[in-house]
Amino acid sequence: MEITRCGWCEKDDLYRKYHDEEWGKPVFDDETIFEFLVLESFQAGLSWYTILKKRPNFRLAFDDFDFEKIALYSTEKVEELMLNEGIIRNRLKILATINNAQKFQEIQLEFGTFSQYIWSFVDGKPLVNYPQTLQDVPATTEISDALAKDLKKRGFKFLGSTVMYAHMQATGMVDDHLVDCHCKKKCG
Repeated sequence: MEITRCGWCEKDDLYRKYHDEEWGKPVFDDETIFEFLVLESFQAGLSWYTILKKRPNFRLAFDDFDFEKIALYSTEKVEELMLNEGIIRNRLKILATINNAQKFQEIQLEFGTFSQYIWSFVDGKPLVNYPQTLQDVPATTEISDALAKDLKKRGFKFLGSTVMYAHMQATGMVDDHLVDCHCKKKCG
């Protein structure tokens, strides 16, 4: 039996696995949310496929996305990362990741968890859209605009509205599976 998926993920098994097992599924734990923030910030200007292929390398290079460790990275660690061919070697994005880990912890102190903070933008539950085609899926929304603006005000970097909408999709804050996608059908 043929499985119908969102058209963007038909490239290969890596994309299909990500689509079927992760994309659009609600994530409430801070560790995974931070991982996606890092990956999405590195994706800016690149394809998500490039990031997915390098994800295991990112995981190794960035201490399993441990934001407490990343917040303490030294200049020497930055230079080590700049030499790591397995990741995207963009100094500004590496420095932004360290900065964002520090800001992430500040939000945890203020809200209890980063999850409580970020999910408050959608009242704690996923927004379910019913796009017929990929062209029906927006790149940004008023909510992603507001979230990006608030993050910027709090000192985060490389997390503009487009990046944040992609993050909202990845972490299930928004369900943008196409109406005929088997994942949409599973979610009801």
